[in-house]
Amino acid sequence: MTSVPASTALPASPPAVPRDDAPAVLGALLSRRSGWPLAAPAPSDDELGQILDTALRAPDHGDLRPWRLVVVRGAARDALGDAFVQAAIGRGEDAASAERFRRKALAAPVIVALGARVVEGHKIPVEEQLLTVGAGAMNMLNAIHALGYGGFWSTGANGHDPRVAAALGLRAPDRLLGFLYIGTAQQPSTTAPRPDRRDHVREWSGPAA
Repeated sequence: MTSVPASTALPASPPAVPRDDAPAVLGALLSRRSGWPLAAPAPSDDELGQILDTALRAPDHGDLRPWRLVVVRGAARDALGDAFVQAAIGRGEDAASAERFRRKALAAPVIVALGARVVEGHKIPVEEQLLTVGAGAMNMLNAIHALGYGGFWSTGANGHDPRVAAALGLRAPDRLLGFLYIGTAQQPSTTAPRPDRRDHVREWSGPAA
């Protein structure tokens, strides 16, 4: 299987988005939706490399570089399905019930496990380190959408299970924060109403009297 390509070299100070391109960029951000179900075609190796690189452009307070991303595709998805089933049994489910998790590992042609390398006791709080990985995941979802593919961020029990993390080679202090499923959406994306920003944003002008 082809390995993950190396990062593309970038100038030290990439230019800002040209103002003429801003409407298209904002349109892509505002139109992103989670896609499901997902199937082939998947991003090419070069496209996948670009997607992964966007995660590494997320804000990283302290320059700790906590991203530990694990790409799963091809036959490796079957092994991930085995790990999902065994983890569910370890959580107390019977074998027959646990089998339903096997399908999750085959739900997209490419899966990226979102691992975080946590540095305990650092001046940068753990919460901020995890936010850096979360911000990277959002960058990837936007890149997936910009390239014309579908993406879905899944958490759930297996998305945080230390047994699944260990199977993926993530061991303490690494943490598993879920999975990004990547492929081509099999159903047209529906337009959902955007939340009214007034319900979620307010401007602060000083302490209340």
